[in-house]
Amino acid sequence: MRSTGTALDADWLGAARAASDELRRILRAAPRTRERAVETGERGEGGDRTLVIDQAAEDAVFAQLDRLHAAGHRFTAVSEERGEVDYGDGRVRVVIDPIDGSLNAKRLLPSAALSIAVADGPTMADVAIAFVHDFGTGEEWTAVRGGGAFLDGVALDPGLPERRGRSGKLEVLGVEVADPRWIHDSIERLERETERVRVLGAIALTICQVAAARLDGMVSLRRSRAVDAAAAQLIVREAGGCVAFPLCGGDGLAAPLDVEPHSPVVCARSRETLARLAEIPR
Repeated sequence: MRSTGTALDADWLGAARAASDELRRILRAAPRTRERAVETGERGEGGDRTLVIDQAAEDAVFAQLDRLHAAGHRFTAVSEERGEVDYGDGRVRVVIDPIDGSLNAKRLLPSAALSIAVADGPTMADVAIAFVHDFGTGEEWTAVRGGGAFLDGVALDPGLPERRGRSGKLEVLGVEVADPRWIHDSIERLERETERVRVLGAIALTICQVAAARLDGMVSLRRSRAVDAAAAQLIVREAGGCVAFPLCGGDGLAAPLDVEPHSPVVCARSRETLARLAEIPR
């Protein structure tokens, strides 16, 4: 990535890796559900009850942000727990989910990740650097705008196609949903589009699976937050896939980089499939 003369020139991937190392230590230090389920007694800016591990994870990320700020970089952080934190420049936004899939992490299920996106503007279209670390598999997903997407340092093939079964439907669709009633509301539209569904319980990781064509598409059945999707959506786009936040208009990438849930997120390997999947989370 060429020098921009802004905070985008900071070593964001180095900082993200340092934070993920600390998060692994935090999770290892709480190896049982009864330890990971302890709450702080507060709610984060995203509205969820804050777990002690959530707070420790966010502290680990903000320690790296403090270090970059002390080195002279200016930006604004947007985090699930703290909301917006001013580090001197609102034009560069760092969007953080310290533990995407925190319920999974609490219950010792494998799908949980650190997600960090860096943008030079206020919307999904402006994300320039992306990092997602999967604590279950140990995989690292990264992308730089205009520079491609990578899995553990190996470039992802942008030509990977979706797969369809004999029925003509998608073979496997990733679905992100918390309340079973939402599945009920969308069941007919899901049945028209896919033969099988998979629910990982972590939006960033589900989106990343589309980047590697492990899933043929992804849809969240309710509005998602930028902290969940900002990094992974760039990884999909740089890997040749398509992303839309249907309720935000424009080219589908106008969703704001803040803590509010504005729109479902939909991903696919082709524009045609994206348009069909965008009809599911009405």
